Amino acid sequence: MADWLLVMLYDCRSLADRDRGIAAAIEAVKNGELVVMPTDTVYGVGADAFTPYAVKALLNAKGRDRQHPPPVLVGSRRTLDGLVFMLPTAARELADAFWPGALTIVVEHSPSLQWDIGETAGTVAVRMPLHPVALEVLRETGPMAVSSANKTGQPPAVTAEEAREHLGYAVRAYLEAGVCPEPVPSTIVDVTGEVPRLLRQGAIPLEKLRDVVPEIQSEEY
Repeated sequence: MADWLLVMLYDCRSLADRDRGIAAAIEAVKNGELVVMPTDTVYGVGADAFTPYAVKALLNAKGRDRQHPPPVLVGSRRTLDGLVFMLPTAARELADAFWPGALTIVVEHSPSLQWDIGETAGTVAVRMPLHPVALEVLRETGPMAVSSANKTGQPPAVTAEEAREHLGYAVRAYLEAGVCPEPVPSTIVDVTGEVPRLLRQGAIPLEKLRDVVPEIQSEEY
């Protein structure tokens, strides 16, 4: 039990522990270390998106290679504009309608960005999560590379304690906020082509997306 104390799990349901945990997570990310935090879908393990060795540590912790780059989470809608050269109208409309929330948008990132999150072919999957703990961290750290907090091939963690069983000492700080209310993955829409495409049906159904961007295509429909 004493060994686990070195890993630092903070119960963010306690106000005092929440403040300490968020501060520790922000410091860890700025130091190039990994953190686990709750989102509105499942728990995520994250690192500073602009620190290549931290992103590599994230991929190693999950057992993934560079061919599977992690999504990037942001703490504000405006951050998306800073990641792209020109934001497509569909992306802007979807973000305005569903962010913060369980929608991941794939865009072409600006070629001038000084980051290396894997083999992305010039694109990045971006999301603004609807969770106060995650947003508080992200607003201080800036964009984070974040993937589900589990080893590849294992079920996503729905608590920080569960994530710690998967990832152990690879992570500097774990932020516990209880069981995820709806452990459903985010919906993913690719807006890099002429017509937006649904890549993954998730928490937000296609019908709601089409209320905002009617031309979204899906292989299933």
